Amino acid sequence: MVALLVGIVFVLFAVYSVLPVDWSLGWGAYVVDFLKGGVPLIAAFIGLIAVFIGIADIKDKIEAKKEEAEEKAEGEK
Repeated sequence: MVALLVGIVFVLFAVYSVLPVDWSLGWGAYVVDFLKGGVPLIAAFIGLIAVFIGIADIKDKIEAKKEEAEEKAEGEK
């Protein structure tokens, strides 16, 4: 219950802080600037993670083929 209330408070603060009206903080432009700078970094990080996952997947497939070949060789004996 506390987590829900804290979450609602933070969401309301975020909306209040970026509203383009006189009575809010008016941080909308700063948020957009932050996103412009952060999106390429996040995209590069996600791409790097995807490359590592792809390499691990290829290694797993090679290992699975080796195990299948060993099982097949043992079955023929």
